[in-house]
Amino acid sequence: MAAMHGFRRVAIIHYWLVGMRGGERVLERLIGLFPEADIFTHVYDPAAMSAIIRGQRVRTTFIAKLPAATRLYQSYLPLMPMALEGLDLRGYDLVISSESGPAKGVIAAPDALHLCYCHSPMRYLWDQYHVYRDAASPLQKLMMPLLFHGLRNWDVTSAARVDSFVANSEFIRQRIHRAWHREARVVHPPVAVDAFAPVAEISDSFLWVGQLVPYKRPDLAVDAFTRLGLPLTVVGSGGMEKDLKRRAGANIRFVPRLDFAGLQHAYATARALIFTAEEDFGIVPVEANASGRPVIAYGRGGVTDSIVPGRTGLFFADQSVDALVAAVEAFPAFERDFDPAAAIANAARFSPERFDAGFLEAVACAR
Repeated sequence: MAAMHGFRRVAIIHYWLVGMRGGERVLERLIGLFPEADIFTHVYDPAAMSAIIRGQRVRTTFIAKLPAATRLYQSYLPLMPMALEGLDLRGYDLVISSESGPAKGVIAAPDALHLCYCHSPMRYLWDQYHVYRDAASPLQKLMMPLLFHGLRNWDVTSAARVDSFVANSEFIRQRIHRAWHREARVVHPPVAVDAFAPVAEISDSFLWVGQLVPYKRPDLAVDAFTRLGLPLTVVGSGGMEKDLKRRAGANIRFVPRLDFAGLQHAYATARALIFTAEEDFGIVPVEANASGRPVIAYGRGGVTDSIVPGRTGLFFADQSVDALVAAVEAFPAFERDFDPAAAIANAARFSPERFDAGFLEAVACAR
């Protein structure tokens, strides 16, 4: 087996593999850097994965053997610490954990380097605990305080098993410090910025892209644009879709799904992207900038790393309809001086090549 950047054997621990989202795109780049790495995860659905991930050796914990694991994996969360600690990682001299769900709690060999790329400490244990509990069933609400108290203690304890943390944004670097009292360096996740490009003809419609779920706050966009009467295209589906359509004005168009070519066109022709969520990083605003389009965003979370206010977009200070309406009303003055080339240059900071270089530098500094 060829050495990979000076390491003989590399293990990558990813929380679960049930769909292709931002964390799995990071995993693809890690595989590119360490092509002979073994992948460990709690549950694995090959049909939902890219060819890059399917081409690797993927091993699962005992969680995968439990009933309906690829569908009900989150129900088995209390068992995941035991599952991680049962993985035999002897012989691996580099362990990379990809943490958003439980991953970092593995027990690496004494002479191994354990580096954690953290998309976020588990939100349901920490800053969004009460949001998740409010949405839980009566039985879950009864059980969560006891179960999650134990998980929280394990989460803090297992952070000590990591030699070095890498955060995907400054926002997550701060969250790591609050939850685990550990320092982290920031390496932004890879965005396929070269896949997007500007076009000459821009529509008069604003654009919102994402899952129609509460934390993404699509309701802010729908309610604000219903009040404004300006055209808005909402791309995405989810549990809020029926309610949002009921309350939306005739000026709002819903598109449940677009293929990649359709999404490229939607970004490139939008007057501006509306971004209402508080995200760990947020790839959508970067994709909009890469398409030469500005962003009107809630100014908290990872977007403060990716958007330059007054140059590549505008921020609104509160997650409220009034604040978003005010930002959209202020947009024409910003729009007059907006330079698409500046947005494209800004997006280039988040290229896959930048991620590769930053991650390898983090590994080198941790050795």
